[in-house]
Amino acid sequence: DGTKVSDATLMEVLLMNDFKLVINDTAYSVSPPVKDKLSSEHATEMEDIKSLVHRLFVALHLEDHQIRKERELLQKLDHLKGELLPLEQMKARITDSADAKTSRLLWVGLALMSTQGGALAWLTWWVYSWDIMEPVTYFITYGSAMAFYAYFVLTKQDYIYPQAKDRQFLHYFYRKSKKQRFNVERYNKLKDDLAEVFKS
Repeated sequence: DGTKVSDATLMEVLLMNDFKLVINDTAYSVSPPVKDKLSSEHATEMEDIKSLVHRLFVALHLEDHQIRKERELLQKLDHLKGELLPLEQMKARITDSADAKTSRLLWVGLALMSTQGGALAWLTWWVYSWDIMEPVTYFITYGSAMAFYAYFVLTKQDYIYPQAKDRQFLHYFYRKSKKQRFNVERYNKLKDDLAEVFKS
């Protein structure tokens, strides 16, 4: 009747109902004989035999299956490693560059803070007095608090130094990746596939 049937469909299932068989444009009506219902004892014996046959089949063919599967996985592993190697080298270069820029930024921040501290000390003890410099330091502190609050508003994170460093590293990393046409999504997918193969 135009219904598709899987290769794995058992003949018992096909013979449960009447059907038409078409051979060389000739249609034959097929009415399979009605099967007697098996007794529960006979059905249990049949199930035991099926189970035994299945266990024997697995025992005899399991090693071949495992060897074939292992060979497939090793080929896939080699293929993935071959694809990942140039990406790993490019990622290492980008990571080194982003790490160097992040470290430079941290050292510049330290230098600016040191310069600011020195300038405030010089102005306080040699040029002016504390009475004049106190409001200046207050506004510098207040401005720093505003800058940290602006950071929180923009990033939805507290200004914690390790997190800020990681954020800056990722910023440099993605910018450099875009410039060098390094496909981060493809790299991550290949790494996930590799981990899945190792797991298998």
